Amino acid sequence: MRLSVLDLVPVRTDQSTADALAATVTLAQTADRLGFTRYWVAEHHNMPSVGATSPPVLIAYLAAQTAQLRLGSGGVMLPNHAPLAVAEQFALLEAAAPGRVDLGIGRAPGSDPVTSYALRGGRGEQDIANFPEYLDDVVALMSARGVRVPLRSGDYTLRATPAAASEPRVWLLGSSMYSAQLAAAKGLPYVFAHHFSGKGTEEALELYRTQFRPSDLAAEPVTFLTVNAVVAETRDEATELILPNLQMMARLRTGQPLGRLQLVEEARESRLTDQQQHIVDGALRRAVVGSPAEAAEQLTALADRFGVDEVMVHPVASAHRGTRA
Repeated sequence: MRLSVLDLVPVRTDQSTADALAATVTLAQTADRLGFTRYWVAEHHNMPSVGATSPPVLIAYLAAQTAQLRLGSGGVMLPNHAPLAVAEQFALLEAAAPGRVDLGIGRAPGSDPVTSYALRGGRGEQDIANFPEYLDDVVALMSARGVRVPLRSGDYTLRATPAAASEPRVWLLGSSMYSAQLAAAKGLPYVFAHHFSGKGTEEALELYRTQFRPSDLAAEPVTFLTVNAVVAETRDEATELILPNLQMMARLRTGQPLGRLQLVEEARESRLTDQQQHIVDGALRRAVVGSPAEAAEQLTALADRFGVDEVMVHPVASAHRGTRA
């Protein structure tokens, strides 16, 4: 089984963004040294607890400090961006780090409605409706054929430049039957965001596999899933380290404003509603939590259950007060 990492660049209450980025570099270099397959960074906006706002910038930053990891976006939220801009950014990354770049694409906004509206220049929801067409545009713009635009004076060809000798691998990300069906119809590799809620994973992967149509991008279904994970010397210690993140997730889902990620000591003093505690308890049951041996056993069981040979772990540990990194 292959292992990969999804990093949101969490920012704790005792950290600056620079501290969080330094921790990300250390984690990526460790994953590189240990032979992990991929290291993906996310796109979230206007969230004090998350430092990952621009996947292309972070990928370039990490490519210069690692040797063999595949680096990618988990993902670029395409409705926030012009397809040509995304295609050019990732063509440039592929030229700089050939054979090491993944372009994971998602449909979610990666933020709240007001921030999303600002990101899209006030264009509203139309960019979400156009997502399937934008996805086709990005793939075509990075290909040798490019995109032909009909004009009165004749066809005009657009292509991402500078043109790399190879193309980034494109993945569709999602957590619903819609994304599974879209990935299958377009013949794209697919990643299910199991770390979001853990609901519908089996059904989405089954739909993707049974409805998959071979394409130039994938001859057969290619998929893996993500999972929240914390590993420590004991399960009790791992549980303490994961609770600040799960509490923050519960606040987000119940509409409370978010600050930076709390330390373990701060989370111990937190008071949750019954609804929030229910969310925390459910997320804890679905996460990989425990000692190294326990975590390895849980990851193997997860891969076997869903029939995948790769799992991408989302490290969600906070820290005790006074911890460096």
